[in-house]
Amino acid sequence: MHYRNGREAKNGDKIVRLEGGKVVAFGVLHSAVPGNDYCNGNIAVVQSATEYACMCDCLHVDDVAALLAEKSLDKRPEGK
Repeated sequence: MHYRNGREAKNGDKIVRLEGGKVVAFGVLHSAVPGNDYCNGNIAVVQSATEYACMCDCLHVDDVAALLAEKSLDKRPEGK
């Protein structure tokens, strides 16, 4: 199992799910089965009811999407 950028995926990893080059979910990977990079596993969503924001530690989601596009990570790889 590998992420879009080729890194090996393991249950317990903190991950983000991308859609259209934008982050749409964040959490912990679980129930993924080795040997499949598509529709495999689930995300246990990690979200506090309230989280503080220091602007110097944050990025706008559109800027994250631009960084992904710059590295050609904004598009889903073709199926196998």
